Amino acid sequence: MSRLRKIGRLLRITQILVKHDLDEFVTAIHLFRPYRLLLRLAPWRLFVRRDLPRGVRLREALEELGPIAVKFGQMLSTRPDLLPEDLAEELARLQDRVPPFPGETAAHLIEQALGGKIETYFSEFNREPIASASVAQVHVGRLHDGTEVAVKVLRPAIAPVIERDLDLLYLLARLAVRYVPDTRRLRPVEVVDEFNKTIHDELDFRVESANASRLRANFEGSDLLYVPRVFWDLTRRTVMVLERIHGIPVGNIEALKAAGIDMRKLAHNGVEIFFTQAFRDGFFHADMHPGNIFVSPEGQYRAVDFGIMGTLGERDKRYLAENFLAFFNRDYHAVADAHLRAGWVPPGTRVEEFEAAIRTVCEPVFARPIKDISFGRFLLHLFQTARRFNMEIQPQLVLLQKTLFNIEGLGRRLYPDLDLWETAKPFLERWMREHMGPRAFLRTLRKELPKWWATLPEIPALIHENLRRAGRDESAGAPARELEQLRRQLRQNQRRLYLAVAGSGLLVAGAVLLSAGVTIYGAWAGGRILSWFLTASGAVILLGSWPWRNS
Repeated sequence: MSRLRKIGRLLRITQILVKHDLDEFVTAIHLFRPYRLLLRLAPWRLFVRRDLPRGVRLREALEELGPIAVKFGQMLSTRPDLLPEDLAEELARLQDRVPPFPGETAAHLIEQALGGKIETYFSEFNREPIASASVAQVHVGRLHDGTEVAVKVLRPAIAPVIERDLDLLYLLARLAVRYVPDTRRLRPVEVVDEFNKTIHDELDFRVESANASRLRANFEGSDLLYVPRVFWDLTRRTVMVLERIHGIPVGNIEALKAAGIDMRKLAHNGVEIFFTQAFRDGFFHADMHPGNIFVSPEGQYRAVDFGIMGTLGERDKRYLAENFLAFFNRDYHAVADAHLRAGWVPPGTRVEEFEAAIRTVCEPVFARPIKDISFGRFLLHLFQTARRFNMEIQPQLVLLQKTLFNIEGLGRRLYPDLDLWETAKPFLERWMREHMGPRAFLRTLRKELPKWWATLPEIPALIHENLRRAGRDESAGAPARELEQLRRQLRQNQRRLYLAVAGSGLLVAGAVLLSAGVTIYGAWAGGRILSWFLTASGAVILLGSWPWRNS
């Protein structure tokens, strides 16, 4: 974009921000500070509604600025760690609706992407879209085998518009870093980098299709959640074809009640779906607002729009589970300790000081009934507190917190007396038992044992190679005592490794036979089997760790 066009676009943005009485955002731009008085006298300020909260005014300004500004505002709403709470909550209400482009254009774009006439692929294709957003719009059709499908088509010439506005966002971010020191801690350039990646992922429907396929596989055969099938042979970068979803929009409370759906069960199922996605799979739908969820007549959730997904690693899951359980047990020392062990706060942080800060934030929460406690708000307060102790906020955790806000809001709208703890606590306790107890140890052992067995045959060759190399060093003048010590250490390590693996194998065998013994002969026999194997495996492992003196 040329410098003149950039200045023209900046002036347009400034006009809209001033029109909505958002002078503080305009005067933050160094370029326009000298014109502060002139901006205040601008004629369009006569039409400003000053009685509206600043969050509402910012949301309306972004909607007027256009689709990319709306998308950017939506992305910012997923980062409440970077924004005041009132702005984050209001930006989450941004509506991504723009006028549709002609159906004939959509049909032409589909033909271009698929390489043939539309009749070749669809027996029916409705040229009137059923949904229209800033990046794409959706049409319905029918395949030749009778399957009803939804066809998502990328807007024509959207890429240059996005590149233009991204260029401008980078300019504004760099101006902010240069001239407004207070904004540097918010890392505006990195925020635009994050938006850049998100928006480019949305421009490639193969990414969204892969997300949908993975989520569908995770919930295959589930009564809780149904994910539409992707027709990969008809999916391209600019076109996506999925099975069409039917159901009652989850936001239509009256229709759900009229259909006889158990609202309490529906609300609790939504919570269970969220925790299953996050903790079982580590892969969750991160855009679960009411517009993306439908309900079948049987009460099954049906999801659409898989452009924004979140992922959690094992470390993230453990951090969250420990914090949730410690929070509801009011064990603030455990919350502080979990942060330190996860490495989210610097190692030198004083646990007692951190614990006191967490207690100050969390104790007022328990003044209300447990059913009214917000998990999402707890996480937000926790992140804000940890930030004072130089915690680097993890984007995946903030995305999860935003999704949790959506789930809580939706659940309590469906069933006002929803007690999230009733569903969440058993789930989290079960997860902790399975991932941090003896079961988790045996599962890891079973998983790693094949790798150890595969490595064992290579060890003699490695030892021989080391000894041969040592021989070359000896001929080059290496001291004989050091070489003998190296040989002894290599033999000792080999013996220890064999015995450790043998002992671990006995442990696994003991666990398997324990289960069989309990089933066939009862608990007493199973206990005897386990004790024998524990003794044997312990002896072998101890033998392996013995400080052998002889070679």
